[in-house]
Amino acid sequence: MSFFANLFKFGSQNMAIDLGTANTLVYVQDQGIILNEPSVVAIETINGIKRVKAVGDDAKMMMGKTPDTIEAIRPLRDGVIADIEIAEEMIKHFIRKVHGKRNLFRYPEIVICVPSGSTSVEKRAIRDAASNAGASEVHLILEPMAAAIGADMPVTEPVGSMVVDIGGGTTEVAVLSLRGLAYTTSVRTGGDKMDEAIVSYVRRHHNLLIGDSTAERIKKDYGIAVTPEDGVGETITLKGRDLVNGVPKEITINQAHVAEALNEPIGAIVEGVRIALENTAPELAADIVDQGIVLTGGGALIRRLDEHLREETGLPVSIAEDPLTCVAIGTGRAMEDPIYRGVLMSA
Repeated sequence: MSFFANLFKFGSQNMAIDLGTANTLVYVQDQGIILNEPSVVAIETINGIKRVKAVGDDAKMMMGKTPDTIEAIRPLRDGVIADIEIAEEMIKHFIRKVHGKRNLFRYPEIVICVPSGSTSVEKRAIRDAASNAGASEVHLILEPMAAAIGADMPVTEPVGSMVVDIGGGTTEVAVLSLRGLAYTTSVRTGGDKMDEAIVSYVRRHHNLLIGDSTAERIKKDYGIAVTPEDGVGETITLKGRDLVNGVPKEITINQAHVAEALNEPIGAIVEGVRIALENTAPELAADIVDQGIVLTGGGALIRRLDEHLREETGLPVSIAEDPLTCVAIGTGRAMEDPIYRGVLMSA
């Protein structure tokens, strides 16, 4: 059996997958990141039979605009698999896209990152999805560790360092030292909760219903963690459905309103950081005073978030060089570099 296993592995490209709530990134050994697409699958039902219509970018464009026969699903919620069958189809699609149809009989080794708060059942679901999608071996790596490796933090040294990875579904706060997590907490708040906060703010204050895609665009283009200095900031035009008259309508809000809307989810992230600092051993805390806190993940791109955290904690806060790809790069490095192999867990 081992002969056949090795035969199937021959020529296959080992992969590292950052299976995110919002986006999935695939890192291929010796090539780097070659795929970055939304974690969305469109399922079409014809005569009671379901089939995959689109995955990734194509499926994301359909969100909120599908007829009754098509459903755009996000198989991951809060950083973990909510629908294992759909997640399996998505992983299969991405493996095929990377390997090409000629290589269907090649079985790669796959490293997948998981949130630090994942239960053993959730980890098993991820492992099973990857195995069923054609992996010969599946290894897991904890998300904050992958983020820290991707951000070039000294995770292998006896130095305490703190990483805050703000993803789509969860925010991972971790103190790392000597290839391990000295303390970690997973806050179920991330980019999705920020989108929801914007939707509910606009509904509450303006009686206007906007879609998740519109809320996400506002967050990316105008999201700010503190009220702008002039108390107003940039103005934003929104289109949605008037909840009073039921007709399409256009309104104007400003950045100060967006900051007010994001106040609660950002407050939850700050509280998670504070709890982690309270539970950190004194020697590691002393290192963090020198090293500071590093922000990674898409949420790190919210304007003035680093400044807000600096004020709340009194510690130096910096943003990783490329926060969006930190986790995928770190997962890939852990797969390639023998120095980091110790951080991988067998699923």
